[in-house]
Amino acid sequence: MGEHGAFCPVYAALNLLQEKWTLHIVRALLEGPKGFNELSRAVGGVNPATLSQRLEHLVEVGVVEKRVESYMPPRTRYSLTEAGRELEAVIAAIDRWARKHLKAPVA
Repeated sequence: MGEHGAFCPVYAALNLLQEKWTLHIVRALLEGPKGFNELSRAVGGVNPATLSQRLEHLVEVGVVEKRVESYMPPRTRYSLTEAGRELEAVIAAIDRWARKHLKAPVA
């Protein structure tokens, strides 16, 4: 919902994408499918409970696909759906903007 109660696609998209770690997860999965621990290492610094919650939400909204490959031991792979892969253009646009307007921190 937007500020006047009507559905606003931009508002809805920003609400989803502004959640901490969401774009980091998508960016990591752009490299290809990953298991939970592999994804956790690729994202770096995310609490496992938070990662699990974000993945669950991204699966629910159709951005990420979860596939259970084995049950003993449990092995789950996460990959982007077509909708998730389309976010590559969004991430590329953010990258272009950041390279143009933000300076790298001085060590």
